[in-house]
Amino acid sequence: MRLKRLLRLSIVLSAALYVGCSDAGNPETGPAAGGVPALTPRGAVSAFVPAAKPEKAPFAEFQNAQGKTVSLEDFKGKTVLLNLWATWCGPCKVEMPSLDALQARLGGADFQVVALSSDRAGKRAVDPYFENAGIKALSPYYDPKNAVGLAMGVTGLPTSVLIDAQGRELGRITGDAKWDSPDAVALVRQAMGK
Repeated sequence: MRLKRLLRLSIVLSAALYVGCSDAGNPETGPAAGGVPALTPRGAVSAFVPAAKPEKAPFAEFQNAQGKTVSLEDFKGKTVLLNLWATWCGPCKVEMPSLDALQARLGGADFQVVALSSDRAGKRAVDPYFENAGIKALSPYYDPKNAVGLAMGVTGLPTSVLIDAQGRELGRITGDAKWDSPDAVALVRQAMGK
């Protein structure tokens, strides 16, 4: 009986030592290595795939609502949810109101949803859609040549890419999501370090 107790105690202590020595708490190799927040997607955003190693998002130019050429570099200092979409994409239109609600809730100096349309007609297709759909908090962005999608290796729409304030891709989700859900808000807050 005493031997069984000692064996159990030994197993418990070994497990505790293993957990205490794992990479989770190591600033060099753990989930927060390099100042990158550990993301835990759940529920409504459980399809979000964190990047194995966050790397700088590629450079590609697109247009803002005023017709000015911009790139993701212009958003450095903010956490960005880059949403690649098109007006002809049914699932894209399903998620657009939730992206608008997320921008209304969290948008500001530290966070922005960048709704980047790949519609070939650009402004002529997107602006009427925003107006008819009642999209108020989001600013439209246009990429009629799909330069950003090609540079990022996007294979389907919608695709949403979470980018940290240093311009590194933290992960992405392909397909529509409920971006104003508590799960999505929690994921974005984690990316923001809040």
